[in-house]
Amino acid sequence: MSDSFPPKPTMAVIAEQASVSLSTVSKVLNGRKGVSAGTRERVEQLLHEHGYLRPGDFGRSGGLIEVVVEQGLSSMWALEIVRGVEAIARQQGLSIVLTQTQARHDPGAAWIDGVARRRPVAVILVLTDLSADHKRRLQTRNIPFVLIDPAGSPDSDVSSVGATNWSGGVAATEYLISLGHRDLGIITGPSDMLCTHARLSGFRHAVENAGLTLKPGRVVAGDFTRDSGVAAGLRLLSGPDRPSAVFCSNDMEALGVYEAARRLGLAIPEDVSVVGFDDIPLAGWITPGLTTVTQPLEQMASEAVKIVLRAEDATTGGTRLELATKLKVRESTAPPAKSFQ
Repeated sequence: MSDSFPPKPTMAVIAEQASVSLSTVSKVLNGRKGVSAGTRERVEQLLHEHGYLRPGDFGRSGGLIEVVVEQGLSSMWALEIVRGVEAIARQQGLSIVLTQTQARHDPGAAWIDGVARRRPVAVILVLTDLSADHKRRLQTRNIPFVLIDPAGSPDSDVSSVGATNWSGGVAATEYLISLGHRDLGIITGPSDMLCTHARLSGFRHAVENAGLTLKPGRVVAGDFTRDSGVAAGLRLLSGPDRPSAVFCSNDMEALGVYEAARRLGLAIPEDVSVVGFDDIPLAGWITPGLTTVTQPLEQMASEAVKIVLRAEDATTGGTRLELATKLKVRESTAPPAKSFQ
């Protein structure tokens, strides 16, 4: 322990100040059940105020990095991130434990209690967020954490890694316009995701900057799933008054548009051009290959691991990284048919 720290209070001191037993403090510290919410909060606050855990209290060799993924491995984007984290962790002699959560803004009480029991060396949250209580409890236990593409706007002392979503939206839309498309549609992502708004804003900026006007109904909500891409694609492409190109806020939605076009008897890119976002492996496997905005997923994972492993303690947060995106042109885009010109 560094000599720069004042003496750490014993569990007995914490117990006395909280007016509880030593066993109660132990239960709170280790995430065990049998403690009322009010008592747990009081003990947690004292542990936090006294900085009970210090850097080095838990060694890293052979330790765990906990990866929290919203909707688990059903997201191919998140799967690529998890693979990247595992590769870097393995190089450092660490293993990973994967937690799936259905709640984007709060992994839940059971999760944070489990973290207290597992005592990972760090936590990486993918496509999710962190409540104030969970943040405090991680800091109390000196467990550094970082958010990858966070759902909401992180506090100033919380580290995060993302990509240039706005610029990616601009690049995708400007490319379609450069091909001659003048009537464009977009399928957005979940309304509570920052990346959704950034990509939509980039799309709108490129359209307006080109002097174009979006027709009514050209912005259709999606939720980053293939099913939502099918539904939104059918809505956009049914009937003669359809856009000549569709920008999808992720690749899974774009795959849904492929299915919608098939059902409607439309060919890609002859009848409609399609652009995605992410560049998951499937984007290069399908026919025609999907033009998409590439996110540096492996680098995002690598940088996230580096942030948490170099943190001296759990309150070192505040690092903000946005990694560059780039457009990957494949066969799903072409100049519009003469009927659109």
